[in-house]
Amino acid sequence: MADLEKNILVVIPVNEDHKKFLEEKAASGDKNCCIRYVNGEEVTKEDVEQADVIVGNVDPSLISGAKNLELLQLNSAGADLYIKAGVMPEGAVLANATGAYGLAVSEHMLGLTFDLIRRLNQYHANQAEHVWKAMGNIISVEGSTILVLGLGDIGGDYARKVHALGAHVIGVRRTNRNKPDYLDEQHTMDDLDMLLGRADIVAMVLPGGSTTNHIMDERRLRLMKKGAYLINVGRGNAIDPDGLYKVLKDGHLGGCGLDVTEPEPLPADSPLWDLENLVITPHVAGNFFLPETFERIVRIAGENLAAWANGTPYRNVVDFTTGYRK
Repeated sequence: MADLEKNILVVIPVNEDHKKFLEEKAASGDKNCCIRYVNGEEVTKEDVEQADVIVGNVDPSLISGAKNLELLQLNSAGADLYIKAGVMPEGAVLANATGAYGLAVSEHMLGLTFDLIRRLNQYHANQAEHVWKAMGNIISVEGSTILVLGLGDIGGDYARKVHALGAHVIGVRRTNRNKPDYLDEQHTMDDLDMLLGRADIVAMVLPGGSTTNHIMDERRLRLMKKGAYLINVGRGNAIDPDGLYKVLKDGHLGGCGLDVTEPEPLPADSPLWDLENLVITPHVAGNFFLPETFERIVRIAGENLAAWANGTPYRNVVDFTTGYRK
């Protein structure tokens, strides 16, 4: 006898082709399913409580009441808000969207890299003021040493790209697993202080959590090579904003590119806005601005709907103790 009807709640902005794909995947097993599509901003507590499967990020405060929940498939790579005690019902699986954002965010990181080292931000400012003026020496990616903190989908994709451009790439990750070919060196976070002074560019793609909060404080920022560049697209609170302001203001760093800040949005009266050697983008490296990112999210969700329907292993299951993919 078939199972009682299972309720799938989809809160990501899918089109008709996406719906057909997701419905086929959900129907690939022997479960009797009903799929509801609700705008993510309009999801109610009742919607969540009735769901056996949720596709997309919903307000974590609504999740604890979802006693039937078997699978929550996030549309984000980060799962910080959902691994806190009391959020996910016991027995429910949490899966993230690792693998969807590498292309978009790594290319944004490349954009910030060249913006900083070629002084393009300064030339943009000069153009606005109608000023024809050379802004000084630059460095190249080829031949530089780039330290990448965080080697998941995004950090790994950036490391691969800058390695292909001729950089000496040093990767820092949680564990010293097999080193990929695009890294010249691989280390763990225990070596961070030793490595910072070697890098021309430090690129951060770290996850959230207490272990990464203000990991780049003023002390560590001053361990960086004078004139080096810093990029952060991971979590805003990984960098102490007061320390960052000081090292940029006194010229210790050549420049910094941020797609994430602490706090976020960055207040209009923050002194960071006025630094000429700081490039700020408003957390736009990922999201759905690149259509391929969303297509990848739908494909991941489809894979996990099929896994749920057929009782096979899920992709991107999040470890509740670490927040990382298992």
